[in-house]
Amino acid sequence: MDTSDYEIILPEIGEQLDQNEEWFMVKHEGQVKKVRSHDYDEIYRIPGLYEDIFYKRLGCVSPKVVCELLNEEIKKKGEQDSALRVFDFGAGNGMVGEIVRKMGCDFLVGVDILPEAKEAAERDRPGVYDDYYVLDMTCLEDEEKRKFEEYNFNTLVTVAALGFDDIPTRAFMNAFNLLKNDAWVAFNIKEKFLSKADSSGYGDVIGKIMDDNLVILQERKYCHRLSVAGEELCYHAIVGKKANNIDDISGIIRAAG
Repeated sequence: MDTSDYEIILPEIGEQLDQNEEWFMVKHEGQVKKVRSHDYDEIYRIPGLYEDIFYKRLGCVSPKVVCELLNEEIKKKGEQDSALRVFDFGAGNGMVGEIVRKMGCDFLVGVDILPEAKEAAERDRPGVYDDYYVLDMTCLEDEEKRKFEEYNFNTLVTVAALGFDDIPTRAFMNAFNLLKNDAWVAFNIKEKFLSKADSSGYGDVIGKIMDDNLVILQERKYCHRLSVAGEELCYHAIVGKKANNIDDISGIIRAAG
């Protein structure tokens, strides 16, 4: 991967900020800019910056953890020789896709809402994806839906993208419904969204899916990465099999409030 010359300056933060409130300074091409940790469009534009800040400095392990958990369950079920047709939802710059390819993936499609993500994936990991789309999964057109259904996905992977304002619950449920029954589903989510203290409604939606539409095979709590302040950010990695479609998406969202 080609990298640009840049300098990262982590702030001295005494308090624990939420992930979407964290920030750092980047010096690049003679300019110094404040960048929030969820300003992915800005981060993806600079080759190597995403990996440097989140993986090298803050120790993110989620792609490895989620994919390893998925691989474990595939082997337990004796399906390691089955061709994986994977939908990488919230694909970003292709870090998860690269790992999935090494698992013996036969067909891989990435989707992200940001054009900068696709540009970064094609720049940094050319050839990893068979197709990569920039689109909003909350409002799929009929033609787009038919095309994705024709891909006949048997695996959905979503890593470090659920919660906050990155992927709305409707988008995740739409992606889930594109899978055939008995498909693999692997994702992670911050612990707070699964707790009773969560007031966002996100956890209620995910909890209902896990209760009604997904057979959970394994769930693991782990440290996703460190915060900018040096605190552990706890996530849950979850792997299961799709049981059935989510019929009343709008009703579930309304009920979650």
